[in-house]
Amino acid sequence: MARSFHELTGGVVDLYARAPLAPTRFSKIVNVHLIPDFDSDPAFINGMNQVAEANRDYPGKLLIIACGDTYAELVSKHKPELSAHFICPYVDYDLLRRLNNKESFYQVCDEYDLPYPATKIVTKAMYESGVAISAPFEFPIALKPTNSVEWLNIHFEGRKKAFTIHSQVELNDVIGKIYDNGYTSDIILQDFIPGDDSNMRVLNAYVDQHHHVKMMCLGHPLLEDPTPAAIGNYVAILPEYNAGLYQRMQKFLEDIKFTGFANFDMKYDRRDDTFKLFEINIRQGRSSFFVTLNGYNLAQWPMRDYIVGDLADAEPVYGNKDDSQHKLWLGVPKRVFKQYARENAEKQTALELIRQHRTGTTVFYDQDMNLKRWALMQYAFFGYIGRYKQYFAENKGDTEN
Repeated sequence: MARSFHELTGGVVDLYARAPLAPTRFSKIVNVHLIPDFDSDPAFINGMNQVAEANRDYPGKLLIIACGDTYAELVSKHKPELSAHFICPYVDYDLLRRLNNKESFYQVCDEYDLPYPATKIVTKAMYESGVAISAPFEFPIALKPTNSVEWLNIHFEGRKKAFTIHSQVELNDVIGKIYDNGYTSDIILQDFIPGDDSNMRVLNAYVDQHHHVKMMCLGHPLLEDPTPAAIGNYVAILPEYNAGLYQRMQKFLEDIKFTGFANFDMKYDRRDDTFKLFEINIRQGRSSFFVTLNGYNLAQWPMRDYIVGDLADAEPVYGNKDDSQHKLWLGVPKRVFKQYARENAEKQTALELIRQHRTGTTVFYDQDMNLKRWALMQYAFFGYIGRYKQYFAENKGDTEN
């Protein structure tokens, strides 16, 4: 997001966080402010009140962009108070809680006739009762927590962002580890949609303050991170256009009176020729720079909506219709993509874009580079070579589901 703002305005942004991260180290386009326990209350709201006080002479409100589930939830929770000093392009807290929790999100999908994988809910009470927990689907099945925010604070050996379970013994073991290590919310068991990473899709949208969709940009992931804690994180995205999918998701977002950025994960199910939804993130995703890369700068939408004021009269933009303008977004070295992405027509398209030098990354930005930053980004980026060697074979097929 900082790079999107810098490309749009040339300005440096202030970044507030609990702890430092490698991608923002030695950067010239962010001023990093660290606040202990900033990802929880009362540190968050106290910190934001201090930011408001420090900028009390600023002629106008400051724009808040959350770059994680926890921060998006905190902004939404405190939106009435924050709105006195800040522009908060986020849904109200009640709606966020319905959408952020996968269990209640699927209930919303039922209300609006949106397809999602067949699902069974497991509760902590079911586990503690000692009753055998089985799945009504054939193995393999998918297992994931309903509460992504609580899951961030749960740790145990073998923890993953999402699990692919291959037997009843494995199912019993994983459920036990999850609840024995402090998780309290529900667990989702799902029918595993067949197919590798290239069956995934990611849809980014921006909905203005009047609940009108103004931008939609569809991506076709071709490779995901195999690291257990990061399974489901995209590392290669090819832009794609799908008018029918755009129309359906636009109607949904406008019907529920959404506001701000939305990020949908879904997977194509060849068994019934549908895209089945997994979740909606109330924010842009970590790989969403592919939107900016392909000409739909993420920063421009809230800027035009709340500051410039010309978005209300603008027609919606449906991204990627002109494939002559497509660029491949990569979060790993090209050699990793070439070696590990599944062989298919989309990979051949991506390889042609690589040959034409129509690619981009998030972290390698010519206007934000110095020797220290270059060395750190090289180390982090090319570290994926070892991670794929270690994890790809054992997690092969464990795509987000």
